[in-house]
Order: sequence, then C-alpha cells, then structure tokens
Amino acid sequence: FKDTGKQKHATPAMWFKVGFFLSTFIACYVLVISGALSVAAMLAVVFLLGMCKAFVGFNICHDALHGALSANKKINRLFGMLFNLLGASPYVWKISHNAVHHTFTNIPGHDDDLVVAPGLIRIEESDPVRKIQRYQHWYAYPLYGLASISWLLRKDFVKMFRPRIGQTAVRHPLKEYIYLFVSKLTYCFLFLLIPLLVLNVKWWQLGIGFLVMHVAQGLTMGLVFQLAHVVENTAFPKPDSKGTMEESWAEHQMRTTANFAGQSRIVTFLLGGLNRQIEHHLFPGICHVHYKQLSIIVKHTAAEYGLPYIENRTFCNALSSHYRLLKYFATSEYRP
Repeated sequence: FKDTGKQKHATPAMWFKVGFFLSTFIACYVLVISGALSVAAMLAVVFLLGMCKAFVGFNICHDALHGALSANKKINRLFGMLFNLLGASPYVWKISHNAVHHTFTNIPGHDDDLVVAPGLIRIEESDPVRKIQRYQHWYAYPLYGLASISWLLRKDFVKMFRPRIGQTAVRHPLKEYIYLFVSKLTYCFLFLLIPLLVLNVKWWQLGIGFLVMHVAQGLTMGLVFQLAHVVENTAFPKPDSKGTMEESWAEHQMRTTANFAGQSRIVTFLLGGLNRQIEHHLFPGICHVHYKQLSIIVKHTAAEYGLPYIENRTFCNALSSHYRLLKYFATSEYRP
C-alpha cells in the first residue's frame, strides 16, 4: 500500500459502486421532476434523493477529493466536482477537511469540524457551558439535519471570506471565488428553478420538498461524521504552552478517531468505508474498498504497541455513545 501502484485505488467493485450510486441519484432526481408521483410518493422520493446525495458524497466524492479514487488526477478532479451536487464546494472541502481536519483532528480551536452550531452544541471542554445546552442531546439531531443547508447558504461563503480556517491562514485565488458563486447558482438552478418550471407545484410546496431533501442529506452526513470522532473514549487533546503536540501524528489519529459497524456489509457499502475512519485517517490516499484488509493490520499493530483501537460494534452502539457524550458535555467537562 506504500507504493503508487493501482492497488491503492479503485477496484472493479468500486467502479460498480460509483455507477450504482450515481444511477440511483439520477433516477431519484428524474422521478421527482417527472411529475408522475403523488404528493406522498414525491416526499418519499425527495427524502431518498437527499440520502442518495449523501451516499454519493461518501462513496465517490470523498475518495476523489482525497486523490484515492483513481491513479489519474483528472478522473479524481472530475468525480470530485460532483461534490457541487451536494451544495458544497469541493475546493473549500479540500482545505477544511483534507488539510485542516486530517492534520488537527479533534484539537479544539484548530479542527474546524468541531464547530457545530456554536453556542448551541458543545462537544469540547473549552466551550463555555450554557443553560440551553442541557438539552443538546435531544435537539442536536434536528440541527444536524440543517447541516447541508448551512453548507449551501452559509458555511462555504464564511470560510472563503475569512482569513483562517481553524488556526490555518488561507488565501484563495480569484477564480475560486467565481467558481463558488457559479456552482451555487448552478445548484439552485438544478434543485429549485427546474422543479419550479416543470412541476405543477406552488413555491411553498417546492420549499417543503427542498427542506425535506436537505434534512435527509444533512442528517445522514452529520451523524456519520459525528460518530467517527465525537463518541466516548475519543480524545480532544490540546497543544502544550509552546503550541506543539507531544504525540506523533499517527498516534494522535488513533486516539481521536473511532470505527463503527465494521462487520456490517450494508453499512460499509452505504457509507463508503467511513465507518472505518481509523484506517481512513491513517491512509487517506487509499480507496475505501481496501479498508477492511487494512483494518486487520492496523488493529494488530495497535495491540502490539499498546495503542487504542476505538470501535463500536454497531451503528446503534455508536449512536448511543454519541448521545451519552452529548449529554455529558451539556453540563460537565469531558475527560477521555
């Protein structure tokens, strides 16, 4: 896996997944704008479309933006552009996720992924405790459902127009600002204007459908991302007085990242290997179809060197662990 050979990239099974999730996404979109469905069926398909968008992100865009889908950079760039269909900027994602999150995982003030609804959701101890947060283990999930709308309308713009992402200074070329606005307008054209023009619906009905789609997408994505880093036993380490971390980068990833439902073929198929985040964080340039084999090596090596290998047996176990951590952070300081 250390060389640059094709074995670290997609296999025929992976290209089947690419075709499957793209076809499912397109089929749902065509069904929605066909106008052939009843209101109830339309809402069901719109909800499924939102989930399909998340699955395209997990299974295709995520690997492509890490350069792990193909050995050909142009193919990775092409499939990475599908991220725009999620309402999100691939350019901003590569900075905030690939560069910042993967380098400063779970480090408060540095990992921008820890900033989830500031003031409402507290998931690290340096944030002040607020009275409303005593209920965050209940209202956090509806807020996760708004994550993709935030991506579309706010998050990418905020990151593009501020000098830092986390504590990392950034300067963006002019063409990326133009691309950001063009891509957002294209998204609105596909998911708002076209349905409004071809369907016999009122604007508020379209608005409900648009919201349902994004709630499905945001909840699917939000839960998966949270279950990888914000569960019991994951660490939220802070740098020392000199601003350095004592542990090595690889050890840091082992202490701040968790797997879940590693033995479930269904979960692994749908989530694009993101249920094996430990392997992904250690080897982000390797396609997710290889994570199962890698996990055997990583788990054995962790045991050999006395390092933690944090995993929850099922999705529900991980969800329960996240719930308990949210509840704990609501009123207390967390100690891993």
